[in-house]
Amino acid sequence: MRYRLLVFDWDGTIIDSATAIAQSIRLAAADLGLEAPTMEQARHVIGLGLHDALRAAVPGLAAQRTAEFVARYREHFRAREDQMGLFGGMRELLATLSENRVLGIATGKSRRGLDRALDAAGLRRYFRASRCADETNPKPDPAMLRDLLEQLDAAPDNALMIGDTSHDIEMARAAGVDALAVTYGAHPEQGLRACAPRACVASVAELGEWLATHG
Repeated sequence: MRYRLLVFDWDGTIIDSATAIAQSIRLAAADLGLEAPTMEQARHVIGLGLHDALRAAVPGLAAQRTAEFVARYREHFRAREDQMGLFGGMRELLATLSENRVLGIATGKSRRGLDRALDAAGLRRYFRASRCADETNPKPDPAMLRDLLEQLDAAPDNALMIGDTSHDIEMARAAGVDALAVTYGAHPEQGLRACAPRACVASVAELGEWLATHG
């Protein structure tokens, strides 16, 4: 077992939410009469902190309307929560991995949002610690990973970041941690490979197989 600590992204890695997030960004922009980003543009900012994501996806949003945009986004997102679910096999994989490894989460979600999601999915018991974008510097800054390494007493070379965006891979690189990319989430495989993760896997089953063989 090479990696004692496995740090997971949440949206697009554990739960199938990338499409709902992108749609909600687009709808919130339209509600405010702003030019809506394309689905590709909206998916690209998934995982970033709130303000970084809004600057990139909706550059026409005035600072004084940020709270209004966020309120509209949350309304659209929560209306789609019933459409989201764990990727097939993820619950079983996390249960197995947690038996002999330490699991953590590093996510662009807010603490409030992650807590709601963990409780709704019934996954809280599998994760020893987590860091959210509103608690420290957001991705791709390495702060979240460095905090988790310190809290969980893990060395960088004994940890693996698992995520579906280039932001996850870049964060891992900056923290001196290996990264594994999943291609079933928000970012396309070509962009993920350009960030040089250890490997790319196309399904939860492949993720489990890779960890059993290489991790």
